[in-house]
Amino acid sequence: MINKLIIDAAKNKIFFMIIKDDNKYKITHENNKNNYERLALLINDFLRSHNLDFNKISEIYVNGGPGSFAGIRNSLSVVKALHLTKKTEYYCFSFTYFDGENEVKYENIPDLCKKFKVKKNLINPIYLS
Repeated sequence: MINKLIIDAAKNKIFFMIIKDDNKYKITHENNKNNYERLALLINDFLRSHNLDFNKISEIYVNGGPGSFAGIRNSLSVVKALHLTKKTEYYCFSFTYFDGENEVKYENIPDLCKKFKVKKNLINPIYLS
């Protein structure tokens, strides 16, 4: 079973989505300094609320921008740490990669990353000035 986690801290809200079996769970948090510092804890609490932990996540999809410098930096740091400690595969995407798609929804991100051949374990952030 492949459980997927989507993280987007580049926008106005911090967004998490779990894709577990045929179920999708999501939550948002305020995009502020306190939550950036607690990002790993927020993710852990969200996973636990759906009977998961970091060990049960097979793939992570993280928005690399464009967007908030602090949000992107912190989310990429958390994802990189999970990759190093848990060997979790990750994909760093940008909604700009999917130009031409009619409607891009978070639940479609894993399939779109495959379709557009987004490389695994490659971080290429796009910060807004």
